[in-house]
Amino acid sequence: MNVKVYNQDGQEVGSVELKPEVFDIEPNEAVVHQYIVNYLARQRQGNACTKTRREVRGGGRKPWRQKGTGRARAGTIRSPLWPGGGTVFGPEPRLYGSKMPRRMKKLALKSVFSDKAKSERIKVLERIELEEYKTKAIVDLLAKLDLEGKKCLVLDEERNEKLMYSCRNLPKVKYCRASLANGYDILNADYLVFTKAGLEKVSEVFA
Repeated sequence: MNVKVYNQDGQEVGSVELKPEVFDIEPNEAVVHQYIVNYLARQRQGNACTKTRREVRGGGRKPWRQKGTGRARAGTIRSPLWPGGGTVFGPEPRLYGSKMPRRMKKLALKSVFSDKAKSERIKVLERIELEEYKTKAIVDLLAKLDLEGKKCLVLDEERNEKLMYSCRNLPKVKYCRASLANGYDILNADYLVFTKAGLEKVSEVFA
């Protein structure tokens, strides 16, 4: 499968072949679903925390004697039955989600890449070179590629600060290093915008 390569002026300058091992497999929807559910679960902070009766401050002395007062027996004012007492089976800091085998992750990513390729939602640029940190430069670039108003994920080989900060103010545009792309962002984007080097890196990492 070949896709056209464009320069920053939106002019076609050639074509490049997509590696079939990454961009031309039969998508496995079940594995993709499992990957996305696990990915979103792992985005949760999981820092909700309550104190048990052992951890709540105070309550070291028995509030009244055991017998003869006419009141119910009580050993501590920090019992879960009392206001200000400890919590029974309350939330503790935890990691949501679960471990997923590396081969399944790879299959899920290749499935979403293949889905985008088959839908013809991949654009390849020769390179993206910006002279300054300028959001308008990215807006103009996407307009030349007929991607204005579309959700785009821009994938470059290495950390490109000018590109990253120029994309940051655009709510529908996200920048990511090609080797660190995750399935959720790929699936959520309408179009994938690769640099030629970024495409080679994806082919190298996920093949």
